[in-house]
Amino acid sequence: MTAEVWTSWPSREALSRQGRTEARRWLARTIRTVVLVSLLWATLSRRHVDGWTAVAVVVVVLAAVGCAWAFFRTTLRHQLWPSVGLLVVLMGGAIVSNQAGFEVPAVVIWCGCGVSAMERLPLAAALPVTFAALGGFAAVNHESWPGAAITTAGLLLGGYVLRLDAEARGSAQRLLAQERAARAAEAESAALAERARIARDIHDVLAHSLSAQLVHLEAARLRIEKEPPGPFRDQILERVVAARSMAREGLAETRQALSALRGEMPPLGEYLRELAAVDGAEAVVEGTPRPLPAEASQTVRRVAQEALTNVRKHAPGARVRMVLTYGTDEVTLDVRDSGGKGVGPAGLGASGSGYGLLGMRERAELLGGSLEAGPHGIRGSGPEHTEGPEGPEGSEVSEGSERPQEREGLKGPRAKGFTVRLRVPA
Repeated sequence: MTAEVWTSWPSREALSRQGRTEARRWLARTIRTVVLVSLLWATLSRRHVDGWTAVAVVVVVLAAVGCAWAFFRTTLRHQLWPSVGLLVVLMGGAIVSNQAGFEVPAVVIWCGCGVSAMERLPLAAALPVTFAALGGFAAVNHESWPGAAITTAGLLLGGYVLRLDAEARGSAQRLLAQERAARAAEAESAALAERARIARDIHDVLAHSLSAQLVHLEAARLRIEKEPPGPFRDQILERVVAARSMAREGLAETRQALSALRGEMPPLGEYLRELAAVDGAEAVVEGTPRPLPAEASQTVRRVAQEALTNVRKHAPGARVRMVLTYGTDEVTLDVRDSGGKGVGPAGLGASGSGYGLLGMRERAELLGGSLEAGPHGIRGSGPEHTEGPEGPEGSEVSEGSERPQEREGLKGPRAKGFTVRLRVPA
């Protein structure tokens, strides 16, 4: 046997209750209860025990139970000297109990200390403690020495068997944990491989198609610009330019989706600042930034894109402020514009039907969050959002309704400010 065998502790899985069946737990509780009741009965049933003596006996027994519980906790934390010290205290209590004439409690304590030390301590410390405890038991045993020797050897063997059983249970728990970790890693690897395959397919089909469309639209724009000026030529040119802008935005969103699939997205705060810089908006991050789940992060990015797109469509020239707030258990994105008086590029204001925000709301609700959109004055928007609401009687548009203010605001130019607020758990 190597030195490690003598000095190593049983594993924490072996010393804990983890992996024990419910029937085994109830059996252990029953045995402890029976032993405790038997100790009290054997002690209090003696004729000379009454009054304050009985109270003292109960206190001593409960103190012994407390020491035993502390021994189990210290061995679980692999604290050698506190564990040995508690066993010494218990064995000293057994000697005092035997000298006071209470032999049964003394025998139970000695045997329990010997078996527990063999089960839960390193062998180098368990054997001396076990021999000391079982030696005390043999000293007060009134049987013949062969019977006492057999009983002592049986207790020693029983403690070692309990140790082997606990080690086997601990090994089974470790193997189970390793198997679960391996399955989780395998599932994650399969998911990453599938996401990589989807990303390749999107890149090969959609990204290439959008890139080709951009090339053709740019060629069409250059060709149209060579035509003589006229209303028809200007109208066609505006449509081609608008289509080129939408194709460019679609390609950018496709690349962003590919980055999300590959796990290569930039930090959320950095992304919002870059997105705001393109449109001349302001982006502020409040709270302590932390990594978000992929679905929550992607939802925040999509809502920010949709809100800025709506500003370009319906409130060109408006000042935009985006505030990303990291809360305790949620992340909030506020996108607020000051309102514009002009109209967006031809075709942009009329494109879509205002269902982008509704789609984002459904996406937020799937994550357990919410999205509110409407004129300034959304309830709970904080002290910086104190302008009067535009809804009837100052109330926000109820969640799930047709949102007439929102529908009207998204149909054409809006001169008054608009706020989009997203909340997602994180």
